[in-house]
Amino acid sequence: MSGTRSSNNPYLLLTVTMVLWGSAFASSKSVVEHVPYTVAALLRFGGAALALLMVVLLMGGRRTKVPRRAATRAALAGVLGVFAYNTAFFWGLSLAPSLDAGLLIPVMSPVLTSLFLLLTGRERASAARLTGLALGLAGAVIFFLGAGGGAGGGMTRLAGDALFLLSAVCWAAYTLAGPRVLAGVDPLRATTLATCAGAVLLGVTALPDIPGIRWADLPTGLWLNVAYLALGAAAVANLLYYRGVGAVGPASASLMMFAVPVVNTVCATLFLGESFTPTQAVGAAVLLSGAVLAATRGRLPRRGGTARPAAGPARPDATGAEEDAEQR
Repeated sequence: MSGTRSSNNPYLLLTVTMVLWGSAFASSKSVVEHVPYTVAALLRFGGAALALLMVVLLMGGRRTKVPRRAATRAALAGVLGVFAYNTAFFWGLSLAPSLDAGLLIPVMSPVLTSLFLLLTGRERASAARLTGLALGLAGAVIFFLGAGGGAGGGMTRLAGDALFLLSAVCWAAYTLAGPRVLAGVDPLRATTLATCAGAVLLGVTALPDIPGIRWADLPTGLWLNVAYLALGAAAVANLLYYRGVGAVGPASASLMMFAVPVVNTVCATLFLGESFTPTQAVGAAVLLSGAVLAATRGRLPRRGGTARPAAGPARPDATGAEEDAEQR
């Protein structure tokens, strides 16, 4: 029984997701070094779509009808969180180090999520939250200044980092849409529909680049990376992420993204030999500090305080609701 409860713990699922995603940045960079970024994105999510479809079929998915409205929501989420996100992400990887992607995307995503929730009135402003957001945005500016100059910098790296920022915008929106996507459909089918919709568009984008690839000359290591990215970092990770968002809400799920830069930094420095410029290192520290402050409001989450039944999808304003409950 305890093993079953542990395997269904949303924070455990989200932690596994962050490890898979953190290692995927360096792995994706290795793929982009051998094929165009459009093809790299297709290989990752085309393979993930096939894997998820097989799982759905094996679990009797053909006998379960998904409401048309729910299927449409999931497909539209795939356009945003799979197609748009990965187009910008893999394009950025062709221009800038994976180290930059592994910081900007997972750290800016919760900052942007918190900013949106505040601007729409779904969460209440506080001094700690506003200070954290200001620090996060200032750190991002410093990081971009570091990307544009100094050793290891330049306009190419700056352009890549701008694309990573666009990816973070897409992922923040994808996270906020998660509870709506999960309404009326289980996480496996929602993830499958979103991944398939995004993969189809990625395939259309990659079509012009496919004929020019010498497939027989591609190294074995590339295919191992593609298999890992498709099965682990895309299919399994996205499924676990949707389960986590459905259980704890987008605000708490985005907070877990702070584990990704740690995993990515280890992988990028050890396996790819990448490094930050000095200015980027300062910006990264300021950005990370501000993001943590904005996401936590300067308070550590209470142990067990986030437990919530997973019978229905969480609301985008779940964090604010938890605050109101505490005050009552």
